[in-house]
Amino acid sequence: MADPATYRPKPGEIPTDPGVYRFRDVHGRVVYVGKAKNLRQRLSSYFQDLAGLHPRTQTMVTTAASVEWTVVGTEVEALQLEYSWIKEYDPRFNVKYRDDKSYPSLAVTLDEEFPRVQVMRGAKKKGVRYFGPYGHAWAIRETVDLLLRVFPVRTCSNGVFRAAKQAGRPCLLGYIGKCSAPCVGRVSPEEHRELADEFCDFMAGQTGPYIRRLERQMKQAAADMEYEKAARLRDDIGALTRAMEKNAIVLGDGTDADVIALADDDLEAAVQIFHVRGGRVRGQRGWVVDKVEDVTPGDLVEHFLQQIYGDQRGDSVPREVLVPALPTDAAAVADWLGTLRGAKVDLRVPQRGDKKALQETVLRNAQQALVLHKTRRAGDLTTRSLALQEIADALGMDTAPLRIECFDISHLQGTEVVASMVVFEDGLPRKSEYRHFAIKSFEGQDDVRAMHEVLTRRFKHYLAERAKTGEPELGGVDEDETPSGSGPIDPTTGKPKRFAYPPQLVVVDGGQPQVAAAKRALDELGVDDVAVCGLAKKLEEVWLPDEDDPVVLPRSSEALYLMQRVRDEAHRFAITFHRKKRSKAMTASALDSVPGLGETRRKALLDHFGSLRKLKAARVEEIMEVPGIGRHTAEVVAAALAATAPRVAVNVSTGEILTDDDPEPDAESAAESAAPVAPGDAEPVVPARGAWRDAPRVPDPLPGSADVPAPGPPDEPPVFPDTDPDAVSPQPQPSRGVPHTPGADEIVDPGRSG
Repeated sequence: MADPATYRPKPGEIPTDPGVYRFRDVHGRVVYVGKAKNLRQRLSSYFQDLAGLHPRTQTMVTTAASVEWTVVGTEVEALQLEYSWIKEYDPRFNVKYRDDKSYPSLAVTLDEEFPRVQVMRGAKKKGVRYFGPYGHAWAIRETVDLLLRVFPVRTCSNGVFRAAKQAGRPCLLGYIGKCSAPCVGRVSPEEHRELADEFCDFMAGQTGPYIRRLERQMKQAAADMEYEKAARLRDDIGALTRAMEKNAIVLGDGTDADVIALADDDLEAAVQIFHVRGGRVRGQRGWVVDKVEDVTPGDLVEHFLQQIYGDQRGDSVPREVLVPALPTDAAAVADWLGTLRGAKVDLRVPQRGDKKALQETVLRNAQQALVLHKTRRAGDLTTRSLALQEIADALGMDTAPLRIECFDISHLQGTEVVASMVVFEDGLPRKSEYRHFAIKSFEGQDDVRAMHEVLTRRFKHYLAERAKTGEPELGGVDEDETPSGSGPIDPTTGKPKRFAYPPQLVVVDGGQPQVAAAKRALDELGVDDVAVCGLAKKLEEVWLPDEDDPVVLPRSSEALYLMQRVRDEAHRFAITFHRKKRSKAMTASALDSVPGLGETRRKALLDHFGSLRKLKAARVEEIMEVPGIGRHTAEVVAAALAATAPRVAVNVSTGEILTDDDPEPDAESAAESAAPVAPGDAEPVVPARGAWRDAPRVPDPLPGSADVPAPGPPDEPPVFPDTDPDAVSPQPQPSRGVPHTPGADEIVDPGRSG
């Protein structure tokens, strides 16, 4: 721990202007970002007597090793810069809101030629208009099903759309009137986009014009005695009405507002938000946050507004934001929201009436979410701290391992050998620092040797960075393994470099041999300040270097639970990478080995010809017709394909024999269903029904037919062309006294019949 007095700036050095400040640790990583109207006054509060600081603030200032600041012109600029830095550096001591669950939204992909309506989760994408989020995905699907009667917008995936377009036949929704079928040209792109825009307008709350328009059309159809059309329009009006009724009216004046409520305790806080559009609740969402710093409700509201609206623009920011407490700089926050919306935003606390009653409902939801989260203990700081301390005590470490790295090896009988490195900080996974390794120094199955190579490569990177920052070098560094740049922070991006931070504990998946290999790799590099252990499966024993007996952790301990999580995450990450490499190797094409032919041009060739068989049969002039393919490349492609022998495989799900002459399957289906067949295998392959359509077909033998091959010697079965005589199975004999009619698959010797 650092003494704050060692890096405290002199009072005269700190300006009194508004600005943003950053605390960094000994490795240069940003651990906290804050803003202030008066930088001198705010920063001086961190360097008072430690006993007078909040416990979490004490931890932050003792973890930090330096502080720096940036002066800005206004408080709004400070708010914008603070949000940008928090998003960029992800400081561990800043308040971070995380979803208590993943909420679905209704999305319209307006960036596509034919916009699609679908349910989406996760981060928002550019060019997509979102409505919600909703509490349940089924609620979205019910609403969409009702609206498709009136706005038959496309809802199918891109793959289904392309298949229908190629077949010239729409899907079921096109036949029942719930899709305008742009895939077969029933509507033009402009007409379909107009439908999508009307769908968006209705979802945005502009429901009145469409209801009134349909009512006029219904009355006109009834007056013209077109009763079937009038009945259809009546049903459409009913569908729209039912869709509107799913969102109850909560504010009668057609208000557009986000209503926010907060429930907290000493350690955590839960935030809930209701999205009200046109007076109706259009969506709901919740977050839970660890209070890693001493914050007031107003500070929590300010951090929340930054994170939810920081990436929003235009109408995504409502006219009114109702909060439980105003931020300290409420005027600056309101101005910042106004710049995002492009118009004034009213930020206030409701005092009475319907808006106050709605906020009380939101508060009850927040309180319930906090209670539920507490029971799960998913983010309980006390539990994580207990687990880390138990690990330190069991392994004889001086301090708790705040950074743990775990390594695992994955392969299939010595092929495609890979390794993974996962990182846990403060007991939580830090996925941005996960790494893959492909084993390079040998081929075959040797987990111990692979573990030694991976640990060596990982810590060579660390020693290289340590040497460049001016710290004494502990061991030799292979120049081929050294990343570019200097210091743990990249000066161009301000983000941590790969392998720049050392762990306090290295965990390997395995027992004594793997632990010994990891320890030997660290000793060879002179790294002596990193603890090493291994977690063996089955008995879940913890092995230490140079120890004959393992450490056995109690089955109910938080330490064992955390180490199992770390080990299982490393295993998952390793096997996922291995399967990806294996799938890529199994679906390798003859075009992959053609020099000078990249992925784009390979795809263009296959798209143009449709299959590898047609490409192999094409002339050089025909290959040159593909955009981007010149004569030289076409000649190289033709020569390479002519020199390749056809590969044979079996589709294990259908029994079909596949060769290079067949259309190439996509990577996923090929990886799951194609099994290679070695040339000359003695065991026959029995295809599934219908798999003989491409093979030479033997006619059904009939007595006296000229197409039946001549019988062989008396003790030998008849020989068909391209058939191994030893692979012919004996035919079942008919029951005595029962007439037997030969089947289509049976071989009949006409010389022995009758």
